[in-house]
Amino acid sequence: MLQYIQSFDTKACLSLAGQSRPISLATLARRISATADGWLYLMLVPLALLLKPQAARQIVYTSLIAFTVERLCYLVLKNTIRRQRPQQALAGFTARIKPSDRFSLPSGHTSAAFLFVTLLCTLLTPLFLPLYLWSAMVGGSRVVLGVHYPTDTLMGALLGTSVALSVI
Repeated sequence: MLQYIQSFDTKACLSLAGQSRPISLATLARRISATADGWLYLMLVPLALLLKPQAARQIVYTSLIAFTVERLCYLVLKNTIRRQRPQQALAGFTARIKPSDRFSLPSGHTSAAFLFVTLLCTLLTPLFLPLYLWSAMVGGSRVVLGVHYPTDTLMGALLGTSVALSVI
């Protein structure tokens, strides 16, 4: 089963992040990926104050716990599984950006994006539901940029969503 998953990941990664992809796609992916670098998550505080001022303190507190738990789980998983990134595992493959750490599984950008959107949708308002599309685009951008396999981003999405739901 693991061999099948690795085979799928390798084929999908080479197809999605192949060096023949247009530079404009890589540029778009780089911009989408950058939106999940962390600064956007600070918007949770003013959104909580604006949309639910009476519960803002509890929302911020819950969110801080959720992000702490998510980052701890992410670090433990990443450093326990130690899956090589595509650039290290695939001969002749070059990522379009320099990854922020050494290992691939799970995708931290994707995990944090799904955590953030799940918190917004459950704690503030379901009107943020379209932001799940943004979260999925973050995951896809990481594959297009060649720093993750598709299952890395899938596991990141599962991690972020499940931590958010379990903390709430």
